[in-house]
Amino acid sequence: MNESALATSSESTPRLQIGSKEMPPWKLGELPEAPPMSLRTWTQLIGPGLVMGGAAIGAGEWMAGPLTTAKYGGAILWLSTLSILGQVVYNLEISRYTLYSGESIFTGKFRLLPGPFFWLALYLLLDFGSVFPYIASAAATPLAAVMVGEIAQPDRTYELFSQSITGDALLRTLRYVLFIGMMTPLLFGGKVYNSLKALISVKILLVLGFLILVAALYSTMETWIEILSGFVKFGSVPVIGGGDADQPMTKNIFVSLWNGEGFPHIDSQMLAILGALAAISGSGGLTNTAISSYTRDQGWGMGANVGVIPSMIGGENMQLSHTGMVFRITAESLRRFKGWYRYVLRDQLAVWMPACFVGIALPCMLSIQFLPRNTQAKDWEAAALTANGLRDAAGPVWGQFMWFAVLFCGFLVLAPNITTTAENALRRWVEVSWTALPPLRRWDPHRIRTLFFGTLCAYAAFGLVSLTLWDSVRLLKWAAALYNAAMGFSCWHVLAVNLILLPRELRPNWFLRIGLFLGGVFFMGLSVISGYSIWNEVVK
Repeated sequence: MNESALATSSESTPRLQIGSKEMPPWKLGELPEAPPMSLRTWTQLIGPGLVMGGAAIGAGEWMAGPLTTAKYGGAILWLSTLSILGQVVYNLEISRYTLYSGESIFTGKFRLLPGPFFWLALYLLLDFGSVFPYIASAAATPLAAVMVGEIAQPDRTYELFSQSITGDALLRTLRYVLFIGMMTPLLFGGKVYNSLKALISVKILLVLGFLILVAALYSTMETWIEILSGFVKFGSVPVIGGGDADQPMTKNIFVSLWNGEGFPHIDSQMLAILGALAAISGSGGLTNTAISSYTRDQGWGMGANVGVIPSMIGGENMQLSHTGMVFRITAESLRRFKGWYRYVLRDQLAVWMPACFVGIALPCMLSIQFLPRNTQAKDWEAAALTANGLRDAAGPVWGQFMWFAVLFCGFLVLAPNITTTAENALRRWVEVSWTALPPLRRWDPHRIRTLFFGTLCAYAAFGLVSLTLWDSVRLLKWAAALYNAAMGFSCWHVLAVNLILLPRELRPNWFLRIGLFLGGVFFMGLSVISGYSIWNEVVK
């Protein structure tokens, strides 16, 4: 540690100033001992990976996944593999920073030069995709279907509760009700993090339980071979022509070039959806940054010394420090740090990563198993066709129940993600403002919940406007393009943070450094591809 960077303070606690002087210096403290890993301490594993793993089963998995596999089968799932692996490396590295400082990685980014106001302007642009309420827009469709017995058609009139309502009015009403209603868990529970853990645990139990039951009863070995092999068919892309109703229209870029056939003619109309699948496989965009603050709220590493974000109701006695706290590098502190890092490693590899692959595989299993290959579908048409296929497979006794269950499952997948997406976006901006903006640094640490509530109200207002103006698929494509750009740049930025702000003994090894760099290249490439596809749609 650079002792010359120690700053004097009116407080008795010594401080450390590294990076931009517009950010407050870290406090210096002691790293607590990590609990020993054993079967008796298995509950320590139920942490950030559970919350983010459950949240990872969302719009990308339930909408973009079936939209692509319904037409092309499992061959394009390798994009999800690269996306998830890249995010694992990213998650490990942002948690590394939090274990050392107790701060979220977003705050760490603002500590680098040229200073917080430069990064504020840049990340407001990159993070704009997270404020689009495409999940609320999408979640209204399966709920409406359960209510009226079919995918609601905008121009049809339905009888509900002895009242007549058009499909369009029903969908709009449900979008507004769901969007506002799913914000309420963020107001209760003491620690906002605890509310999320409870909500996501229920979601995982119900959704994965149902999908595993369907897979066990109705799927075939051929379906699972196609899905599992699709995760490793690197280079397979959708092409124009070369297929029929029974064969997926895909070619492998590497095989095509090796055979002298040239570069395949890629179906550009599917590029935006493919980009969305990769972007939202796992978490996507800047939503991954929440892993680092959840690591803090779990009390891992120096997070135990910093505090948590409290809810508006029930969090009166909780607070969050305006700045992080780091520890001196000694043989003992390095030993303790490695102990905490093992928890992060296990959390990512044993909980988050498997949850992401399962969250992709099970919804795609439905479309591959129950839809003819090369099925053309838009938005929730794929989900409706899948539900019809499962109804036919289940027979006259259980068929209608399975139809309702598939669509209600889609609702359960998406509705909790309205909460997690909102909390995620609010968390990173509230935390960085709490540290970076001098006026807020003068607030009492208990008033963090007031700032969180005010920002939540502003987020809700923008969301209601967005739901009025734009449809869910358009919002999904726009968000995906921005998500990929944000994730790509963030990979490179995190690499810079950990190489500049962390002591030499705690910096990532070369394998992780290369992984972060390549992850940035991958996501930036997807962003360019998605942006090109969206631009073509606008021009046409």
